[in-house]
Amino acid sequence: MGEVLSAPVLAPEQIEPREISDYDLVGFGSGIFRMSFHPQLREFVGALPLQRSVSAFTFSTSGLPEPTLLGYHRSLERQLHTKGVAVVDRFSCRAFDTYLPFRVVGGIRKGRPDAADLTAARTFAERLRSEVGSSS
Repeated sequence: MGEVLSAPVLAPEQIEPREISDYDLVGFGSGIFRMSFHPQLREFVGALPLQRSVSAFTFSTSGLPEPTLLGYHRSLERQLHTKGVAVVDRFSCRAFDTYLPFRVVGGIRKGRPDAADLTAARTFAERLRSEVGSSS
């Protein structure tokens, strides 16, 4: 996604929350841990100052599909919304998962994300670039 969007890929500790306003589009994502995004990412979003004119997308990898009623992305997207960030889309794909009870059997989704997942991520980013770029 970073390559397609010509964007740096940074961990939360590599950027100051106030710097987010320097970008037109920001992706927020991680693997899913205990039904939620990584705590460090959630803390970073919590530290964001109120934003103006920042669009974002969320992305995740997880061993299991996102539950309909307890969506992984909803909580982070609500948190972003309270900071004035407009979430325009989301992306997720399966990934290797060793969380209990999967650890007992050596994990699930071995080999994921795979080439098809990476192609889907690239296609997602190309569509975002087209849509967000045309609205600027």
